[in-house]
Amino acid sequence: MATNRWLATGNFFSTYKEEQRIFLTNIDRLTIWSLIAALYAWPLIFQMSNKNMLVIDSILVAVVAVIGLNMVTGFAGLISIGHAAFVGVGAYTAALLAASWGESHAILTHAWPLVILFSGLVGAVIGGFVGLPAMRLKHLYLAIATLSFQMIFTWTINFMTLFNQGQTMPLPRVFWLTGKVVRKDHYFFWYFVILTVIVMSGFAVRNLMRTRYGRCLIAVRDNDRAADAMGMHPGFTKVYAFALAGFFAGMAGAMHAYLFRGAGIESFSLHQSISYLAMAIVGGLGTLSGSFFGPAAIQFLDLQVENLSAWAGTILGSSMNLATALRPLTFGLVIVLFLIFEPRGIANWWRITRSYFKLWPFRY
Repeated sequence: MATNRWLATGNFFSTYKEEQRIFLTNIDRLTIWSLIAALYAWPLIFQMSNKNMLVIDSILVAVVAVIGLNMVTGFAGLISIGHAAFVGVGAYTAALLAASWGESHAILTHAWPLVILFSGLVGAVIGGFVGLPAMRLKHLYLAIATLSFQMIFTWTINFMTLFNQGQTMPLPRVFWLTGKVVRKDHYFFWYFVILTVIVMSGFAVRNLMRTRYGRCLIAVRDNDRAADAMGMHPGFTKVYAFALAGFFAGMAGAMHAYLFRGAGIESFSLHQSISYLAMAIVGGLGTLSGSFFGPAAIQFLDLQVENLSAWAGTILGSSMNLATALRPLTFGLVIVLFLIFEPRGIANWWRITRSYFKLWPFRY
């Protein structure tokens, strides 16, 4: 058995501590840190238009939201159909602060990281409250409970003057070390902010899954009665799974509001909740890497459908609105195909690829 972690084929563990390492091999560590460095470096090398940067930033915001959804649906096995409402809680928390204090308030413009963190905490509180029915409900009944929260959230935003009756509530531009982030640098700046949040969230989730609290999520998902017999509290575990989901969703919502400089109800509808669920399914439920692959795949699919619709419109005429027909068709088709042929999502392709390179050339 080789002791060199650079040349080892496969994984060999002699203690439980070795098995719980964040990076199982030095190649894994080098690959991850190289990927992170490349993600930070490429915008400095390649010039991107504001339109393309907005698309990339939207994908990154969705990644943070799907990380939260994976905590409750992937790791804990609880169905949540109202995740966009949790994201909306974070967005409207930041928007209400702007409406109450004024857009020029120093906390909103200079201490915006605290606003993002506070929005996440508010999302965690609301998530824990919505998760209380999970102590009694399961499966379809729990799905209906989360759907009810989505409906209540939508009604509240649309009919309360406090939330401008669903109309956009503005947020200010933020300041950084170099001064105010102007329009031409807006999307470029928020790319690095959201990417930093993703990196920190990824390591936080990876470390959480190494602890007893992370293993409780998986144990309750697999068999809550067996988990209860082993000394775990299934009800508490389910509630804090919803709280974790609400925390990540709240941060995603605040960053979404800052990115688009406002919060509007159209961004947090039931359709968006289904989109988040589709991203988690396509990426791979119960996997951290699936939270990255899913949003990128769904957003790329949407862009290709738009391009296909525009191309087909030049041939068939503008009287046929192909985008309206193709979007739900391709969206539903992709979900069904993944559920049938690859229920573990794109993350399983990544696992197979990693296993191939890790085992090659079969040294033992």
